[in-house]
Amino acid sequence: MSEEDEKPRSRLSRRRRANSPAGTKKRRDVWVTAEEEAALVARAAGEKVTVPNLLLTAALSESSETPTQRKAAMAELMAIHTLLARVSNNVNQIARHANAGDEFPQDAKAVLAYVREVAMRIDRTIEGLM
Repeated sequence: MSEEDEKPRSRLSRRRRANSPAGTKKRRDVWVTAEEEAALVARAAGEKVTVPNLLLTAALSESSETPTQRKAAMAELMAIHTLLARVSNNVNQIARHANAGDEFPQDAKAVLAYVREVAMRIDRTIEGLM
């Protein structure tokens, strides 16, 4: 096949990384057991990256978590923030109702149980970040 017959490839269809301006890349082989390979493949699939990308990101990151895990934790904390804003509004409404009369609203028990659930969710999230 001559060079005339070859169609030029789009710049976006490139399948490998661009050449490094620093020169030749180094290759590292990592030997793993079948169980470790299965765990790596499962985790990489969960992170939606390749196994080499997962290993490289994890090895070169400043902390022990991957960027995907960090984003997920931040999203979880933002969701908790929204829940707490809603719960605090309900607690204020219950307090206003309780202060207006002698009876304590029946819904208060459900709201307090929900507050405890959100507090436990916060604790789990914080423990996951440690």
